[in-house]
Amino acid sequence: MKKYNICVVGATGLVGGEMLQTLKKRNFPVNKIKALATKKSAGTQIKFGSDIITVEEITPESFNDIDIALFSGGEVASEEYAAVAVEKGCIVIDNSAAFRMDTDVPLVVPEVNPHAVDLHKGIIANPNCSTIQMVVALKPIYDAAGIKRVVVSTYQSVSGTGKAAADELYEQTGAILSEKQFSAAVYPHQIAFNLIPQIGSFGDDGYSSEEKKMILETQKIFADDNIKISPTTVRVPVKRGHCEAVNIETRTKISAKDVKKLLENKPGIIVTDVPSDSVYPMPLTCESRDEVFIGRIREDLSVENGINMWVVSDNLLKGAALNAVQIAELLLERGLV
Repeated sequence: MKKYNICVVGATGLVGGEMLQTLKKRNFPVNKIKALATKKSAGTQIKFGSDIITVEEITPESFNDIDIALFSGGEVASEEYAAVAVEKGCIVIDNSAAFRMDTDVPLVVPEVNPHAVDLHKGIIANPNCSTIQMVVALKPIYDAAGIKRVVVSTYQSVSGTGKAAADELYEQTGAILSEKQFSAAVYPHQIAFNLIPQIGSFGDDGYSSEEKKMILETQKIFADDNIKISPTTVRVPVKRGHCEAVNIETRTKISAKDVKKLLENKPGIIVTDVPSDSVYPMPLTCESRDEVFIGRIREDLSVENGINMWVVSDNLLKGAALNAVQIAELLLERGLV
């Protein structure tokens, strides 16, 4: 089997670290692996499976011999280095928001629109974490009954913001339990024992940037601007794992029983739905799992063609690192690299 030279940009971050471990766990055919980060992090020792590799400072020359670059260093790094990597013959899979809405850049979830990778011109965008798990859940329903409208409320963990946010949650929790003083730095308010209905900045229409991402990205992934989406995104004091309450209005009638059967037969989805026995997806039971977990599947009693469901996934894996690696696998499968 042919092997490939791979680099991970932002390797010292939460998602970058997961990208490295996911490549190893899924036995991606790696010839050479390179971990890249800022000058500040250069020299750091990090794990690649059982091996230890040294983080290098990112420069234009970092991409000279690279086949696929997984970017998770934020929008600034992507805007500065993605085009450089492409010029050197590298295919970039970017986890930031820098290129997601660029009409020349495919936005890909392999279970939903794998064909989109064929159109890449060097850069492929990884969608937002909350979008990924939702569209995986929506795809079988979209194919079977069409989707007219989605109302979604998210409950997003602090790891979606990064390590500093996770540290702040721990520190605030400890301080509160010890009756000590503390401050809020990462978020505009205390996150411990609290919910913050703001992820990103607000626009003039009252929607946050995270909410706008869910609308625009979902429509782009399905190539269907007629899907109406009404999101509310909320940060919750959970370490890892995003949850979504999803209400779907379909174009034709489909029963909850039929939805459950559809979802049970799809790769990448695990239906966990025995509410009478208190069995349903939760962040604690989905952490470090690759799949999208779905439960609480029921018909909406307020509308004729309505379905409610509860969708949970590890935001660092399927919501980020795993989806990026799956895109890389898709490139290999389709002979695009």
